[in-house]
Amino acid sequence: MPSNQPIVLLREVGGDRYLPIWIGPGEATAIAFAQQGMAPARPLTHDLFKDVLEAVGQELTEVRITDLREGVFYAELVFASGVEVSARPSDAIALALRTGTPIYGSDTVLDDAGIAIPDEQEDEVEKFREFLDQISPEDFGTSNQ
Repeated sequence: MPSNQPIVLLREVGGDRYLPIWIGPGEATAIAFAQQGMAPARPLTHDLFKDVLEAVGQELTEVRITDLREGVFYAELVFASGVEVSARPSDAIALALRTGTPIYGSDTVLDDAGIAIPDEQEDEVEKFREFLDQISPEDFGTSNQ
Protein backbone atom coordinates (compact mmCIF):
# COMPACT_ATOMS: atom_id res chain seq x y z
CA MET A 1 0.00 0.00 0.00
CA PRO A 2 1.28 3.45 -0.81
CA SER A 3 2.33 5.59 2.13
CA ASN A 4 2.18 9.35 2.48
CA GLN A 5 -0.26 9.51 -0.42
CA PRO A 6 -3.69 11.15 -0.33
CA ILE A 7 -6.72 8.87 -0.29
CA VAL A 8 -10.23 9.53 -1.57
CA LEU A 9 -12.88 7.67 0.40
CA LEU A 10 -16.10 7.12 -1.53
CA ARG A 11 -19.01 6.05 0.67
CA GLU A 12 -21.59 3.56 -0.49
CA VAL A 13 -25.11 5.01 -0.50
CA GLY A 14 -27.44 2.81 1.51
CA GLY A 15 -24.58 0.66 2.77
CA ASP A 16 -21.66 0.69 5.15
CA ARG A 17 -18.77 0.29 2.71
CA TYR A 18 -16.14 2.82 1.76
CA LEU A 19 -13.98 2.61 -1.34
CA PRO A 20 -10.44 3.89 -0.67
CA ILE A 21 -8.64 5.14 -3.77
CA TRP A 22 -5.05 6.36 -3.51
CA ILE A 23 -4.47 9.46 -5.63
CA GLY A 24 -1.69 11.90 -6.44
CA PRO A 25 -1.18 15.19 -4.60
CA GLY A 26 -2.23 17.30 -7.61
CA GLU A 27 -5.52 15.48 -7.93
CA ALA A 28 -6.02 15.64 -4.16
CA THR A 29 -5.66 19.43 -4.34
CA ALA A 30 -8.12 19.62 -7.23
CA ILE A 31 -10.65 17.50 -5.33
CA ALA A 32 -10.18 19.50 -2.11
CA PHE A 33 -10.66 22.80 -3.97
CA ALA A 34 -13.93 21.52 -5.43
CA GLN A 35 -15.15 20.17 -2.08
CA GLN A 36 -14.43 23.47 -0.39
CA GLY A 37 -15.88 25.59 -3.21
CA MET A 38 -12.54 27.30 -3.77
CA ALA A 39 -11.95 28.93 -7.13
CA PRO A 40 -8.32 29.53 -8.09
CA ALA A 41 -7.40 32.77 -9.85
CA ARG A 42 -6.82 30.79 -13.05
CA PRO A 43 -8.67 27.56 -13.84
CA LEU A 44 -7.09 24.26 -12.95
CA THR A 45 -7.23 21.49 -15.55
CA HIS A 46 -10.52 20.12 -14.20
CA ASP A 47 -12.05 23.61 -14.17
CA LEU A 48 -10.93 24.07 -17.77
CA PHE A 49 -12.44 20.73 -18.78
CA LYS A 50 -15.74 21.72 -17.13
CA ASP A 51 -15.69 25.04 -19.01
CA VAL A 52 -14.97 23.25 -22.32
CA LEU A 53 -17.86 20.85 -21.74
CA GLU A 54 -20.19 23.79 -21.14
CA ALA A 55 -18.85 25.65 -24.19
CA VAL A 56 -19.49 22.70 -26.53
CA GLY A 57 -22.84 21.83 -24.95
CA GLN A 58 -21.88 18.44 -23.52
CA GLU A 59 -23.31 17.22 -20.22
CA LEU A 60 -21.47 14.79 -17.97
CA THR A 61 -24.25 12.57 -16.62
CA GLU A 62 -22.30 10.15 -14.44
CA VAL A 63 -18.90 8.95 -13.39
CA ARG A 64 -18.40 5.22 -12.97
CA ILE A 65 -15.59 3.51 -11.06
CA THR A 66 -15.60 0.43 -13.25
CA ASP A 67 -12.69 -1.82 -12.51
CA LEU A 68 -9.74 -2.66 -10.29
CA ARG A 69 -6.85 -4.50 -11.95
CA GLU A 70 -3.49 -5.15 -10.33
CA GLY A 71 -4.14 -2.46 -7.74
CA VAL A 72 -5.16 0.19 -10.31
CA PHE A 73 -8.66 1.62 -10.40
CA TYR A 74 -10.36 2.52 -13.68
CA ALA A 75 -13.22 4.93 -14.34
CA GLU A 76 -15.45 6.14 -17.14
CA LEU A 77 -16.99 9.51 -17.86
CA VAL A 78 -20.50 9.05 -19.25
CA PHE A 79 -21.99 11.87 -21.31
CA ALA A 80 -25.63 12.60 -22.15
CA SER A 81 -24.82 11.90 -25.81
CA GLY A 82 -24.02 8.28 -24.88
CA VAL A 83 -20.29 8.71 -25.32
CA GLU A 84 -18.13 7.05 -22.65
CA VAL A 85 -14.52 8.07 -22.06
CA SER A 86 -11.97 6.17 -19.98
CA ALA A 87 -10.46 8.25 -17.17
CA ARG A 88 -8.42 7.98 -14.04
CA PRO A 89 -10.79 7.89 -11.06
CA SER A 90 -9.08 10.89 -9.44
CA ASP A 91 -9.66 13.05 -12.53
CA ALA A 92 -13.20 11.74 -12.93
CA ILE A 93 -14.01 12.52 -9.28
CA ALA A 94 -12.50 16.03 -9.52
CA LEU A 95 -14.64 16.72 -12.60
CA ALA A 96 -17.76 15.19 -11.05
CA LEU A 97 -17.44 17.46 -8.02
CA ARG A 98 -17.25 20.51 -10.28
CA THR A 99 -20.25 19.51 -12.38
CA GLY A 100 -22.46 18.04 -9.66
CA THR A 101 -22.35 14.67 -11.41
CA PRO A 102 -23.11 11.47 -9.46
CA ILE A 103 -20.30 8.96 -8.91
CA TYR A 104 -21.05 5.23 -9.03
CA GLY A 105 -18.84 2.32 -8.07
CA SER A 106 -19.46 -1.06 -9.69
CA ASP A 107 -20.59 -3.84 -7.37
CA THR A 108 -17.54 -5.86 -8.37
CA VAL A 109 -15.16 -3.05 -7.38
CA LEU A 110 -16.98 -2.50 -4.08
CA ASP A 111 -16.93 -6.25 -3.38
CA ASP A 112 -13.21 -6.45 -4.14
CA ALA A 113 -11.93 -3.25 -2.53
CA GLY A 114 -14.71 -1.85 -0.34
CA ILE A 115 -14.08 -1.61 3.38
CA ALA A 116 -17.06 -2.04 5.68
CA ILE A 117 -17.34 0.52 8.45
CA PRO A 118 -20.44 -0.17 10.54
CA ASP A 119 -22.71 2.73 11.48
CA GLU A 120 -21.52 2.72 15.08
CA GLN A 121 -17.98 3.40 13.86
CA GLU A 122 -19.08 6.14 11.48
CA ASP A 123 -19.07 8.72 14.28
CA GLU A 124 -15.39 7.96 14.77
CA VAL A 125 -14.78 8.38 11.04
CA GLU A 126 -16.56 11.75 11.13
CA LYS A 127 -14.52 12.87 14.14
CA PHE A 128 -11.35 11.89 12.29
CA ARG A 129 -12.48 13.86 9.22
CA GLU A 130 -13.16 16.91 11.39
CA PHE A 131 -9.70 16.53 12.93
CA LEU A 132 -8.14 16.35 9.44
CA ASP A 133 -10.05 19.49 8.40
CA GLN A 134 -8.53 21.40 11.32
CA ILE A 135 -4.86 20.53 10.82
CA SER A 136 -2.21 21.55 8.36
CA PRO A 137 1.19 20.14 7.46
CA GLU A 138 2.79 22.84 9.61
CA ASP A 139 1.16 21.24 12.67
CA PHE A 140 3.55 18.35 12.23
CA GLY A 141 6.79 20.34 12.20
CA THR A 142 9.88 18.79 13.67
CA SER A 143 11.31 19.83 16.99
CA ASN A 144 14.88 21.14 17.19
CA GLN A 145 15.51 19.58 20.61
